[in-house]
Amino acid sequence: MSDELKNELRRSRHLQRSLDRLQSDLLSLFGIVEQMINKSVRSLYQRDINLADEVIKSDEIVDQREVAIEDDCLNLLALHQPVASDLRWTTTVIKVNSDLERMADLACNIAERAKALTHFPLFPIPDDFETMVSEATTMVSRALDSFVETNTSLAFSVMRSDERVDELNRSLIQELREIMKRDPDSVEPALHCFSAARHLERIADLAENISEDVVFLVEGEIIRHKPEEHGRSTPRPDSGS
Repeated sequence: MSDELKNELRRSRHLQRSLDRLQSDLLSLFGIVEQMINKSVRSLYQRDINLADEVIKSDEIVDQREVAIEDDCLNLLALHQPVASDLRWTTTVIKVNSDLERMADLACNIAERAKALTHFPLFPIPDDFETMVSEATTMVSRALDSFVETNTSLAFSVMRSDERVDELNRSLIQELREIMKRDPDSVEPALHCFSAARHLERIADLAENISEDVVFLVEGEIIRHKPEEHGRSTPRPDSGS
């Protein structure tokens, strides 16, 4: 075996190790962010300040890991100069990494609203909020699965779910408006709930973004701002190139 071929094989092994480490780090970050979202919602329902504070404290860990993953991606691009699918995968990681950090920020915002709602223990959270939580957290979980499995069918199902979350958000806003009209004393807690719902809706949007990135990863096609593509449930015949 020539020295040139040996060096090429060595570079390939180093690149694969770097890619594997990046995937492991990103999946770990995904787990932390999912836990933050779930805890923030629980703290809202339970009016649990301690749980809300746990979410807020976790944000520093997410920020540190987000920066570390981005640095690793940039170093990988500079040192290994990946091409084709490896290049697509690395750029996708950079985008997903950023979306996860934003999700964590939104979970912290929900936790802050939960802390504010502890002053209103009798204020009932509308039923649509619970349904919205279920839909949004399922979107986040399925977006992760679509990334891990590079499954575009799953990614498209996440995108289609976003409209349902938007509908629930609109319904919830209308219900909160009616509550505020009937009872002026409910204005402040209703606004806190309104804000939490908006943050949850944004988390669902970011899950949709990640799913769009999965389509780019698999098919090399940018479908952002192309709503007509979101209804597609199967990859194109030439996908995976």
